[in-house]
Amino acid sequence: MQLKLRNPLVFFDLETTGINTAKDRIVELSFVKVLLNGETTIKTLKINPTIPIPIETSLIHGIYDKDVENEPTFKSIAKNLAAFLEGCDLAGFNILKFDVPVLAEEFLRAEVDFDMSSRKLIDAQKIFHMMEKRTLTAAYKFYCGKELEGAHGAEADTLATYEVLKAQVEKYDGQDVVDNLGKKLGTISNDMATLHSITSSNMVDLAGRIIKNNDGVEVFNFGKHRLKPVEEIFAKEPGYYDWMMKGDFPLDTKKKLTAIKLRGFNSGN
Repeated sequence: MQLKLRNPLVFFDLETTGINTAKDRIVELSFVKVLLNGETTIKTLKINPTIPIPIETSLIHGIYDKDVENEPTFKSIAKNLAAFLEGCDLAGFNILKFDVPVLAEEFLRAEVDFDMSSRKLIDAQKIFHMMEKRTLTAAYKFYCGKELEGAHGAEADTLATYEVLKAQVEKYDGQDVVDNLGKKLGTISNDMATLHSITSSNMVDLAGRIIKNNDGVEVFNFGKHRLKPVEEIFAKEPGYYDWMMKGDFPLDTKKKLTAIKLRGFNSGN
């Protein structure tokens, strides 16, 4: 089947120096751009992260310092990459908690404006976990009936995710998705806006530290203030904002926190 697209849809996967979204860097990226007519363009690049790759990480994805020492830095390709992604929605497997925040951080470090707010974000892992609860390798086997050769390689994982999402849409078309409390989140359909709404519409920051509750209010999604309104906590505990701004949180999260705090000032809180 062919996905029904309103904008080009770019499936992507990143291999990195580690799992810290604020500090770790990209060592390989792969993008599969799907055009409205179904044609695809693949862009796969190794990246010099400018920091050492820990050996334990290299043993997972097979990329070592020597493999990237002569490759371009992210900053050197950032503008061209942003142009490649212009006007595109984004999709992938587990991109909301990791790949999207890491990509956003890299663009921010490179001082290239890359706006995520107008893009649809579709995470095939969320659909998979809502419906079947497994991993990418298992998802590929389950939905596509194939063994995933080259798992943990960016291009293999990206192409597999493209096939998985198409199979998910075909398999679950018309089926309702509910959360753990039985609330209906939406109905699976071949529409990127619907899939975005089901998988990522309540996100405020890209790392998922702040989300919107059922009333559309921004609340913390971690720690001692989990599910408490951000503005309320900042009003009662001003030092919490300072702690987060000085802490090991992604730049995108800090930008969103600052916007909420300034909004509170402007409203007289």
